[in-house]
Amino acid sequence: MDALLSAYELGPMPLANRVVMAPMTRSRARDGQADENTATYYAQRAGAGLIVSEGVPISAQGTGYLYTPGIHRETQVAAWRRVTQAVREQGGRIVAQLWHVGRVSHRSLQPDGRAPVSSVAVAGGQAFAYHPDGTPGNMAASRPEALDEGGIQAVIEDFRRAAANAMAAGFDGVEIHAANGYLIEQFINPILNTREDRYGGATLESRSRLLLEVVDEVNDEIGAERVGVRLSPYNELQEMPRHADTAETYLYIADALERRKIAYVHLVVQGQVMSSGLLARFRQRWHGTLISAGGLTAEQADRLIKDGLTDLAAFGTPFVANPDFVERIRHGWPLASVDRSAFYGGGAEGYIDYPTYPASLVPA
Repeated sequence: MDALLSAYELGPMPLANRVVMAPMTRSRARDGQADENTATYYAQRAGAGLIVSEGVPISAQGTGYLYTPGIHRETQVAAWRRVTQAVREQGGRIVAQLWHVGRVSHRSLQPDGRAPVSSVAVAGGQAFAYHPDGTPGNMAASRPEALDEGGIQAVIEDFRRAAANAMAAGFDGVEIHAANGYLIEQFINPILNTREDRYGGATLESRSRLLLEVVDEVNDEIGAERVGVRLSPYNELQEMPRHADTAETYLYIADALERRKIAYVHLVVQGQVMSSGLLARFRQRWHGTLISAGGLTAEQADRLIKDGLTDLAAFGTPFVANPDFVERIRHGWPLASVDRSAFYGGGAEGYIDYPTYPASLVPA
């Protein structure tokens, strides 16, 4: 694991190793902001070279799941400040994943019960919201309204403000969530996005416009060297329709991000991204730092780094049950099993009560 565990310079962020803790929604923020358990959770996992926070809603409109900690109110910024300080005290680095879910929401979560928004007025996906009787649960997302250009500019401004808030909260940078079927991908996807304006799906330029305008605004606000973007080619999450020009689309985006010199691209590489050769082609077009994610083992990640196909590797579920994940792979210690029933919601159980590897079992 010498490659995976080696130090790395990510712009102004020196990383102790190339292991990234992937963003994972845990739905523990009962009042919509990080709390003491959140700080403990991330501090426990600060052995990662870089932590990417759970998705952080940039606005009330951008929220699609109950109990997710936003970054659009002053109290939320103050709450995240305690988290970043706790991570820093443990020698870690953490960036905020800025999130707008778009159509993957429900009227019960939206301001004044309004419809969610998207590229077009086509429903899709599952929200975690309120049933009519007030109880929380998973349900089909509400039919969205198509954003007009004024609404699009408001979303871009929300991303900019959230990035500024993230820096005020002490994050080392931000990651723009443009993956997994959420708002930005709802514009990128040409099957879903049938708009006929300059943000429409007719051309690569038009359907990539929202992403790139968000990147430009955030770059101007906090500096490109502190900005990452997460992408998920061939993704079908949240009912994203598969499209034939996926490779062309993401190679175009790679070129556009290359010109903007952002800190990194975080690419979900599982499935067809690997089998089709898109990872290698993307690597040829994007010359900045590349984070690969998607069910990788430590051995696979180490090989991708050695083969020059990635720079950093992100791990999700292993970090849930193994707060000392980096030390476990460093020493070859066994990984603990995760309790999947405690992934979402609840309190400390299944969140901050996973132990590190027992000291009594560590060889002398």
